[in-house]
Amino acid sequence: MPAEWTPSSWHALEALQLATWEDKALASSVLAKIGRLPPLVQPAEADRLKSLLAAAGRGERFIVQGGDCAERFVDCEAGRLEAQIKLLLQMGMITEHVANKPALVIARIAGQYGKPRSKPTEVVDGKEIMSFKGENINGYETADRKWDPDRMLQGYWHSAATMNYLRSLTQSPDSKAMSSINISLLDASPEYAGLKAKAEAIASKYAGGGAPCEFFSSHEAMQLDLEEALTRKVGEKYYNVGAHLVWIGDRTRQLNGAHVEYFRGIANPIGVKVGPSMKGPELKDLVLKLNPNKEEGRVMLITRYGAGKVREMLPTHIKAVQESGVPVVWECDGVHGNGIVASNKYKTRRVEDCLKEIMECFQVHKECGTVLGGIHLEVCGQETITECLGGCVGVTEEMLPKNYETYCDPRFNYGQAIEAAFKVAEGMPAGQGPAKRQKV
Repeated sequence: MPAEWTPSSWHALEALQLATWEDKALASSVLAKIGRLPPLVQPAEADRLKSLLAAAGRGERFIVQGGDCAERFVDCEAGRLEAQIKLLLQMGMITEHVANKPALVIARIAGQYGKPRSKPTEVVDGKEIMSFKGENINGYETADRKWDPDRMLQGYWHSAATMNYLRSLTQSPDSKAMSSINISLLDASPEYAGLKAKAEAIASKYAGGGAPCEFFSSHEAMQLDLEEALTRKVGEKYYNVGAHLVWIGDRTRQLNGAHVEYFRGIANPIGVKVGPSMKGPELKDLVLKLNPNKEEGRVMLITRYGAGKVREMLPTHIKAVQESGVPVVWECDGVHGNGIVASNKYKTRRVEDCLKEIMECFQVHKECGTVLGGIHLEVCGQETITECLGGCVGVTEEMLPKNYETYCDPRFNYGQAIEAAFKVAEGMPAGQGPAKRQKV
């Protein structure tokens, strides 16, 4: 590893999952342009998020992180964006009302345009084509699969438009509209009367204003040449100004790999996906490399095992981190370990499996004396999508083709996400709260 970190020092190491560009001159021109464009976020905002994450790590707040698996350019329009941020904020309001704990809302938005893939190519209709790696790399349609560096610039413009609209929407919000939960979608639930009463209480609380509307942006920082172009020096520190928080995926967290090298030098709070293949000693070394100064709120570990596997794996990871002495924020990704393929070949997930994994994490953290600081879900503000099975809205395998929109992984629809927020808040162990609101 290079002795001195720079935004480009990752070039000396192996970088997995990166798209490579045939037209290198065009790629250089695009990246140079992105490097001159205005920041999408401010360093002070990233610092504030770090302080709020530190509070979540201590059990004083609870993180609700969610959004699309992979954003689509076509969804960068007012109605879709408003529905998305409204859902996430409402999930936060439910957490605060039911668990009596302030929420920290982090959206997978304004940059979640890239996705890792198991293979660089796939066979479609007997023809080998490039795998879809997100709209800032290539298009979803077969004819658009060539990796195109100009799409990184398109990704920047769509991210900028998204942040501009969401900032204006949440800085002068219609508090009544933001807090009005469509609870009628859950009328099949045996707990409907209680859920309705809680939803009405939330709406009443904020009818006159004051609905909590602060949010932060995040994405998986996979395409490192793009992330380097979005990295700026501020004082003595370097910040990725493309998002408040960026995370390393489970496929790119190699201890001596390019992604870890890049992440160790930026001042943003960062996340790391922790899956079944992560060994305890490896995790210990990883958190020490990413957070050698043992700064609170700096590193969030996002566990993703699958329902029924938490007790086997999480205690080992908790012990490894405790041995390191590095403070971390623990988050449960309840979706990525629970993917299945339905009988009609649609990729899907069962809501009940995702919630089971979260509840298992609550229990194991309680037994280990640690705190589960939040949840990470793939959700959509649209009420009618049919991508995940179950929940009291009762999506079945036969219903999946009705409105299956996602280009990558399936998302909870609005009703499933609201139900999940209530169940998580109600299932939070006593040791996780309540906590008084902390001013940060």
